Amino acid sequence: MKSEGISMQTKLMVLWIFVKFNVISADLLSFLNGEFLRGLIETGTAEGVVITPIFLLVAAVLLEVNIVMILVSRLSKYRINRIANIVAPLVVIAFIIGGGSFSPHYIFFASIEVITLITIMIMALRWKEAKA
Repeated sequence: MKSEGISMQTKLMVLWIFVKFNVISADLLSFLNGEFLRGLIETGTAEGVVITPIFLLVAAVLLEVNIVMILVSRLSKYRINRIANIVAPLVVIAFIIGGGSFSPHYIFFASIEVITLITIMIMALRWKEAKA
């Protein structure tokens, strides 16, 4: 697959969309797990974590990083874009690993997400500003 002629912003944006679809897919499949659902319904816990309004707010903020990076990658100027695409993957990787489970489906999706996020970081690190 050749990607010459595709701007770095577009490449990064597409990779962030790819990560987001994987995150959503992992979460959706988790809801098909009876034990996971039982824990949520009966005890208000997931993977041993008590689900509180504050927990949900923190999770929402961390999930928003991925969503915002889709826009940042496409719309920001070089310097901000490059820095954000080096730092944000670290935050998202920490969230994926720290908030994850050992379910086979989650490990599968998390591996793809982490590899993609490392790819984003490497691309951003190697990204040189185009000469005007």
